Parts: sequence; structure tokens; C-alpha cells
Amino acid sequence: MNQLLKEKQIIPIDGKDSCLVERFLGSGGQGEVYRVSIQGKPYALKWYFPKQATSEQKASLEYLIRIGAPNNKFLWPKFLLTNPKNNTFGYIMPLRLPQYKGINDLMRRRVEPTFKALAIAGVHLANSFSKLHANGLCYRDISFGNLFFDPITGDIQICDNDNITTNGDPLVTVLGTPRFTAPEIVRGEAHPSRDTDLFSLAVLLHYMLFVHHPLEGEQEAKIHAFDLPAMTKLYGKNPVYIYDPKNTTNRPVAGIHDNAIAFWKTYPTFIKQLFIRAFTVGLKPNGRIMEIEWRDSMARMYDSLIYCRCGAENFHDATEYETTGKTTVCWSCHKPTILPPRLKIGKNLIMINVDTLIFPFHVDPSISCEFSDPVAKVNQHPQNKSLWGFQNLSKDKWTVISNEGAITEVLPGKNVSLINGIKINFGKTEGVIIV
Repeated sequence: MNQLLKEKQIIPIDGKDSCLVERFLGSGGQGEVYRVSIQGKPYALKWYFPKQATSEQKASLEYLIRIGAPNNKFLWPKFLLTNPKNNTFGYIMPLRLPQYKGINDLMRRRVEPTFKALAIAGVHLANSFSKLHANGLCYRDISFGNLFFDPITGDIQICDNDNITTNGDPLVTVLGTPRFTAPEIVRGEAHPSRDTDLFSLAVLLHYMLFVHHPLEGEQEAKIHAFDLPAMTKLYGKNPVYIYDPKNTTNRPVAGIHDNAIAFWKTYPTFIKQLFIRAFTVGLKPNGRIMEIEWRDSMARMYDSLIYCRCGAENFHDATEYETTGKTTVCWSCHKPTILPPRLKIGKNLIMINVDTLIFPFHVDPSISCEFSDPVAKVNQHPQNKSLWGFQNLSKDKWTVISNEGAITEVLPGKNVSLINGIKINFGKTEGVIIV
């Protein structure tokens, strides 16, 4: 294979530094990607094929470099490199770290992320695209190949950002990836926009949580020739959500769509209702779920996590519990879970597990939902192992009101016991412990 660049090739950077090509990483429709080093630090370099190295692409890159990344989750173009001999060019971006895996790895069960990691990844993903869209930009091609996540921590990295453009740009050539594009694009009625990004985001989140496409059920199973007309009908002209409560013609088929069947039973009611909206009324642009609602729902899912006695992660389904009084039946051992202590702050209910962390957005409504430095963690009493409490990790003191009305202060670094009914004033909000 004749690669565009050679190993150990040195490319000048603005007459000051230089870029050393270390090795070839892969190629795509637009160009090739290499691992490079600049002053000993590793980066990635995408170099365009001559036919793709257009003046329009170069101008787009210059614009993206000038405005900068929406946040640190994007492997954003940092600066251009050019070859004046043949008018080709490429751009430097952060290198994707090896612990970050693709959604394809999840689909093929090469990685088994925890539910906690998936919830955190969902928060990061929705928050990142919210920031992108708030800057008047459109990603255009949200899909498997563009998102990578750490299956341990849930952190994410978003790549292939060189095709991002301003929202609603009618001159775009990239329309998206099959199975992810919005129905109106599949039907040829629209160009990529923030609205179509929102549909693709919902598809990606569905893949992450249910390991299955939202529109592939009985109708897909009946297709013998999966050609363009069949795909246009399934994803564009007659899309039906596999769990549409009013239209049961496209339910998952046992033995074919087992992931969708198994995982649907696992998630709490509010998450399932959100996906039902996303792929019923959300099949039309004016019904799309906004990024902030996805973000807050993924955070609520994170707060709903509980551990069964067998060790398996489960979700407390508040809707089911309030209706029937029954706790979640563990998906692994099939026994009822034991409800742990809870922290109720306003309308939010946080399950208190041995590894629970409380973040700034939990206790301050003015702070956006992000996983920054925690303000509290669960601690076990060093002498009495049956006693648990919250340790104040913040810089502010808390005020605690006991069931008898006694008021005490919890200074930074100190603990408050998890006793039923006590109230903790965190400064901006007040929470109550339920045991």
C-alpha cells in the first residue's frame, strides 16, 4: 500500500517546530491518520488525499481551529500542516488514548462496561453535543466510528471533527452514516442540521444502552434483500420504534434481537419512556429530545444505580416502587434487590451505595450536570463497620438538623452519619436521608 506519508518523515510547522511521523494508524474516505510527535509529545495527524484537499476543506479547518473545541471531549483540530509542492495538507489533533474503545467493541462484546460507566458516558456525550450546538455548529455524522469511551470510567473522546460545519449549511457533502441519519435525510427532504444531529444522538445512546438499533425489529427480520429501497423504507419512509406502545408491528424478535429484549427489562421506567418519545414523536424534527434532557436523564440513571447482594448492578425504578411497593428484581440472580439508603434533594433521589459520590450539580442547581470534583463521598465508620456516613469533601461547612431539631455543623473533611430523617443543608440546597 502506498501511504501518503512515510515513517520518520519530518514535516515543518510554521518554520519553528517540526512534526515527526512515527507510524501509520489507518485510512478513511478522506485521508490517512498517523501517529506523530512534536517536541516529544504524541499527537495524531490526518493527511488528506489530493482529491479531498480542497480549498473549501482547508477554509473549514481554519475556521474550526480559530474558534476552538466546545470542550475537552473533542479531539479537535489544533493547527494545519501543508505541503506546498502538491498543495495537500493535514491537521494535528490530540491522539486518542488506548483505553478508549468504540461502540463497535461494545456491540461485539469485546468490552463489558458497567452501567455506571455507560451513564457517565451518556452525560458526557449529551453535554458535549449541547456545547457544540450552542456554538451554532452541526456535527453531521454522529455514529459508531466517531465516539470512543473508557469502559472503566465512562469518559469519552469524540473524533472526526473536521467535517463539523455551521448549523444548516446547505453546501455540505457529508450527509451522515446509514442507520444513524434522521428519517428526513433518508427520504431526501433535508440536509444535516442540529435537528438531525439530535436524532443521530438518540440512536447512538440507544445502541449504548440497549446494544441494538431502535428501528430494527420484526420488520427488519422480514427483509430478504437489505438493499437501498429496503433501508429507505425501514429508516425513512416507515420507521417504527421497536417498543412503540401504539404500534406493535416492529417488536424485537426472540433469537434475533435478544439484546433489545434483555436490556429493555433492565432500565428504569423513565429511561424507557424517554426513548419511546425519541422514536415516536421524535421521528419528526419538532419532536426531538434536546441534549439537556438526555444529559439530565443519564445523570438520573446514574443516581438510580443499586447493587444486588449478588454484586450485580441494577437500577432502582422509582415509578414501579411507588406504584407497587416492590423493589427491582435483579437481572442476574433474579431475586428482589434490597433498597439502600437514599438522599432526596428536591425532586432528585440518589441511591447511597458504598461507592456513591455527590457532585456539585447535585447540591447546587446553578451548576450544570458534569462529573467534576465530588463534594461528598460515602465513608464507613473505622470502628463500627455497621455505621456509614457522608464525608464533606467540599470547602464549605454543612448544617445538619437531627430528628430532634438539634443543629450541628459538619466542617470540610468531617462526616455526618446516615440516619433516617436527618436533614443536610449543603448551602444552596437541603437534602434528607431516607433509610
